[in-house]
Amino acid sequence: MHVPFPVPLPSLPPIWMESRVWLEAVSLRRSEVWRGEGLASGADRPVLLIPGFLAGDGSLGTMTGWLRRAGYQTTRAGIRANVGCSELVCLKLEQRLEEMAQLHGQRVAIVGQSRGGIFAKALGARRPDLVSGVVTLGSPLLNQLAVHPIVLAQVGMIAALGTLSMPGLLSAWCLRGACCEPFRRALADPFPDDVGFLSIYSRSDGIVDWRSCLDPDADEHVEVRASHIGMSLNTATYRATARALESFGAGMSHPGDATAFAEAA
Repeated sequence: MHVPFPVPLPSLPPIWMESRVWLEAVSLRRSEVWRGEGLASGADRPVLLIPGFLAGDGSLGTMTGWLRRAGYQTTRAGIRANVGCSELVCLKLEQRLEEMAQLHGQRVAIVGQSRGGIFAKALGARRPDLVSGVVTLGSPLLNQLAVHPIVLAQVGMIAALGTLSMPGLLSAWCLRGACCEPFRRALADPFPDDVGFLSIYSRSDGIVDWRSCLDPDADEHVEVRASHIGMSLNTATYRATARALESFGAGMSHPGDATAFAEAA
């Protein structure tokens, strides 16, 4: 069992690489995967998308549209800015999962970017009866604080406001307090064997230390050449995600050859 919140890894991610996000978006829209060529139909299977820290549902709008065209039934997380208390956010997402599973009559796949991927893993661990598999995009799963100092400072400012009782914000208690103990336990407990788990990461991630994405609980680790923000706009990410979602829908626990699929991009 790994510790979910170890001392931050010494890291200085190449934040200047984030400036290339527009190139990734252009490349994606010129790709075959964007046009859906060679991809299996989503067959109306449900997918929940969870945005990253400081981001809202709109940040995953491009991927949402692509998944819908591929035949998936997508649902947004209902998050305007992902800065809330971890346990409270997780409970709200769990309720959304219950509604989706009941509506569609099957388990739900989750795609989460950055902090959203951490929630995806926690939900998969807590409710394997509701989750078929999770795909995490640049998520610091081993150490939530393994991020660029600029981002860490933003986390600190928000946590300070939350600790001073400003509503709707995470606080210092989320890290070690009793309020988020169930959330931390879900991250530390063994991950269910019947829930698929794909972690996508990039060594050129300018926000998150890529090493913190290499969670041993994941069935597959797929490396892509992407910025952190552009992870959800990257062609190889889309290929790996499509393959993983297909395997989740087929009832397999593991994403299978998602690695080879991504490397071909």
